[in-house]
Amino acid sequence: MDNSWPEGTGRLVLPVTDSTNAHALRAAPAAQGPAWFLGLEQTAGRGRRARAWASPRGNFHGTLLLFPKESPDLVALRSFAAALALRDAFVGLTGLPEAFTLKWPNDVLLNGAKVAGILLEATSAGAGVQALAIGVGVNLIAHPDPSVMEEGALPAVSLLSETGLRVTPEAFLDALAPAYARWEALFVAQGFLPLRAAWLANAAKIGETIRARTGKDTFHGVFETIDSHGNLILLTATGTMAIPAAEVFF
Repeated sequence: MDNSWPEGTGRLVLPVTDSTNAHALRAAPAAQGPAWFLGLEQTAGRGRRARAWASPRGNFHGTLLLFPKESPDLVALRSFAAALALRDAFVGLTGLPEAFTLKWPNDVLLNGAKVAGILLEATSAGAGVQALAIGVGVNLIAHPDPSVMEEGALPAVSLLSETGLRVTPEAFLDALAPAYARWEALFVAQGFLPLRAAWLANAAKIGETIRARTGKDTFHGVFETIDSHGNLILLTATGTMAIPAAEVFF
């Protein structure tokens, strides 16, 4: 497996930034092509639904800036490419493939607890996407205290606390960037189908009862699969549902 830095992809390490996603999107108009932005410290990191993301120094806060050509619905499927790349990077560094699973829609679990999250943000050009920021946060050495976690949320862990392995943010980027490049190439060449199959092969809680909370409703059912659009397919008491966006609780 080629773990060399992806050809044609820039790399910028920022000692301090507000948010690597925000920095990447600000840099997009002058960018010459795809680039990774690594923030050694973030002062305004955020997760899904604009939640604050704890960003202590020593954890990984990075963003890949891309300029995709597909329609917005297809561009959004890159969250699955990012999840698969994260898992590849973790497994490559630890040699523990059984320890890492994927939680819909955009988390990576280590021994069943959250170790990494993904946040996609974009700027638009007409009906299309002008620039895409794939933000990645990884608990390399520290994780949030349970007291600040949302009720019902999975506990968080760090790579260090669970494996004893201490990895620098720069070393993690060296593993993540080529892993993502491989999934990006596959997605561009063959579409979502191979990514969907790989994601399902490593998904947490398939066949088990979960809870999916959308903006206003909560649904209970068996997690059956994800469909060709990345939707969560939930078998509920009233039938099968396709859910495009939700918070999932185990």
